[in-house]
Amino acid sequence: MRFKTKQRHMIDFLFPVALFFVFALSALTVILLATRIYQSTTENSSLNYTSRTSLSYISEKIHQQDQEGSVSLGTFDGCEALVFRQETSEAVYFTYIYAYQDELKEIFLKQGASTDAAAGQTILKVKDFSMSQLSDSLFSFQCTDEAGQKASTVVGVRSKNT
Repeated sequence: MRFKTKQRHMIDFLFPVALFFVFALSALTVILLATRIYQSTTENSSLNYTSRTSLSYISEKIHQQDQEGSVSLGTFDGCEALVFRQETSEAVYFTYIYAYQDELKEIFLKQGASTDAAAGQTILKVKDFSMSQLSDSLFSFQCTDEAGQKASTVVGVRSKNT
């Protein structure tokens, strides 16, 4: 008895190899596309971080200090500043948030105390920061970060300013 051996064709070898290369190429393409999407997302996220974070910080500070007459715009050492007034039984304190030398800064002082704008605690680096009072209870803030990204917000206080 003689067994028949199966004849091998070239297609039996080429088809699995070609299928493997198609799969490998598809996997590589998906990885490269995912890398590009991830890179663009992280770049956009970091670009928006500074401007949006500074505006969120200020909005939250205003909402925390939202008492009658405690939020206003003023100046501190020649810089335009957002001023929070806090009164205790012993003294009156002021918190100033202002832009100084490409940095958004904050300082907390007792009434009558004096210091210069460089002494403030740096919150974030910014290229430009401006604020305006639209009405008695409405403030507008604009921030430009170091990359040139601009963001703005309008924040309202619920208590009446006197």
